[in-house]
Amino acid sequence: MRNASHFVALSFLILGCSWQPVSAASFDCSKAEAADEKAICADHQLNDADVEMSVLYVQLKPFLGMGARGDMEDQQVAWLKRRAACGADHSCLSKAYADRLLQLRGGFDALAKRGPF
Repeated sequence: MRNASHFVALSFLILGCSWQPVSAASFDCSKAEAADEKAICADHQLNDADVEMSVLYVQLKPFLGMGARGDMEDQQVAWLKRRAACGADHSCLSKAYADRLLQLRGGFDALAKRGPF
């Protein structure tokens, strides 16, 4: 009986999610107006990169001191301008995401080297 109730709850959750608008992690695709945002929403690979970038950014931010956090926020603003400059160019967007993901992963690597935790 318990498994049946879990199945029903999971079914409603899945059905509820299927009615949600398609979204990338960092913005609502139903409100996308800029060429870069529309391209990201239309491409599964770019959308996945956006999700990963957003998750890494949000996870890394609380581990940084105020100065480093401010630097990371400034870097994100600069990166968003770079992404916008790509327009709908898939190659440019892919490169921008690859570079930003490398930077954010590097932030975690630097934290790990400071350990122990």
